[in-house]
Amino acid sequence: MTEIRDPDDCSTMTEVRAGVDDVDRQVVALLKRRFGYMDAAARIKPDRAAVRDEWRKADVLAKVDASAAEMGVDRQLMTRLYEDLIETSIAHEFDVFDRTRN
Repeated sequence: MTEIRDPDDCSTMTEVRAGVDDVDRQVVALLKRRFGYMDAAARIKPDRAAVRDEWRKADVLAKVDASAAEMGVDRQLMTRLYEDLIETSIAHEFDVFDRTRN
């Protein structure tokens, strides 16, 4: 197994790929947990109209933007990724809400 190095310490594509694969495993685990919270939201929200919450979407995007700025990450890139993640999360929550309430 290839040692996982920091990106700045990689000198071969094998090291880069091992690092990317390691990060991807961690991201999948975090997304699993995030979508678990979407399942909980679908269970807790009183009605279907509460699933889409534009105030909360704006709040999440503002927090992501602040985190990206603090960490020196491309803020536009993070906004694009999170727009997709939030919309996918909302669609998932609608699916769970409908499946568990009908």
